[in-house]
Amino acid sequence: MQPKDIVEKIVNEFSGVIPKASWGETSLFYNPGQLLPNGVYFCTIKEKNGGNDKASNLDREGIYRLSIGISKESYESLFGARPKRPSKGGIIDTEHNFTKCNVLMPHPIYGWMSWVQILNPSESKLTDIFGLIAESHVNAVNKFNKKTVNKSNQSDAQKTRASI
Repeated sequence: MQPKDIVEKIVNEFSGVIPKASWGETSLFYNPGQLLPNGVYFCTIKEKNGGNDKASNLDREGIYRLSIGISKESYESLFGARPKRPSKGGIIDTEHNFTKCNVLMPHPIYGWMSWVQILNPSESKLTDIFGLIAESHVNAVNKFNKKTVNKSNQSDAQKTRASI
């Protein structure tokens, strides 16, 4: 599987998904109608190391990382208690080899926030973990709805004040 194949599969499978590519990373946002400046991101595909993100060694030829933001409950059912937040430029403290391909594991930096990663997933592995992507999408939809309801309520309040 190539990154573009995964992006295409997610965009085709779930409604309201907007991919945004920059700096060797494609972020997948839920933002139907582009009501928010960026929407709510739930998945990323990264193809190169960043300044504070080298643990997966993404600068290797053909290596990329699919990252998924899942619920605390799902994370803990897969990996146990979430690790502590790492110091700036550091990685989480687990026993995982963050450079290993086709293995779902905590994200080396954002595992403390219930993000997981898989490097270069095979088609069958992507199928196995697609439920986590679906969960992440549902969570993004819920967050988006809360943000847009609040935005709508604020707009209604402003209209009411203006008419008084």
